[in-house]
Amino acid sequence: MSTLPWMPILLRVLRVVAIVYVVAVIALWLFGNRLMFLPGPASYRGDLPGLVRIPADGGALAAVWLPNPAARLTLLYSHGNGEDLGDDLPLLRALHDHGFAVLAYDYRGYGLTPGRPTERGAYADESAAYAWLVREQKVPPGRIVVHGRSLGGGPAAELASREPVAGLVLESTFTNATSVSALGRFFPVDWFRTARRLQRVRCPVLVIHGTADRVIPYAVGQRLYRAAREPKQALWVEGAGHDDLIEVAGARYWQALDRFAGSLADPGQTR
Repeated sequence: MSTLPWMPILLRVLRVVAIVYVVAVIALWLFGNRLMFLPGPASYRGDLPGLVRIPADGGALAAVWLPNPAARLTLLYSHGNGEDLGDDLPLLRALHDHGFAVLAYDYRGYGLTPGRPTERGAYADESAAYAWLVREQKVPPGRIVVHGRSLGGGPAAELASREPVAGLVLESTFTNATSVSALGRFFPVDWFRTARRLQRVRCPVLVIHGTADRVIPYAVGQRLYRAAREPKQALWVEGAGHDDLIEVAGARYWQALDRFAGSLADPGQTR
């Protein structure tokens, strides 16, 4: 039986595709953290208002602490990729002025925090910030709301899956890191498996996402919401992208935070 004339060409093409795929998987496994984390030059100096240093295993974290004696709840805020405390200070002040105490920190490798960012390091940094609130500032776990935006949703959900907190806010974040790409599902390497961790999160969850988000698609935010256990709430902001969500949402953003905060159990009832 004669070989079809196009078979050798097809086999060569398949071999090339297989080689490219294997090389891509190896590259993601070896260099995934460098591709995922994109810290820029620090946007601030050591005189940033509210700047504190939090001990961590990779070196002291740069953090902004905005205490609020009148606040019932404290937000532990984890920012997105490509930004740092200097970029976020106006938002942190707005959250504080809205009635929350606020602690935000820079992951290792971001802002003035030394080190190289990794997924495991981001989890450790979030844990260090949480421990500083509980041990040094004596904030009860039942008064802490963990708030993660974009990349920050990964460490925020990981912390909430294993530590007692009052609530979890996931803003413009992903189910897992490769979900931001249509090709991601074809690779066995992944990071920040947030949707899977939500199965272990027992505190109330608020998911916020823009319908016009081109960085982390709206459909990913919807999947994240479906993965969360009850009780849960959502704010879908029509026409909002990845970086203009608060501006587009306007008062609805703050109303959603107020509604969520008002629904949370009193301190002492949190697991």
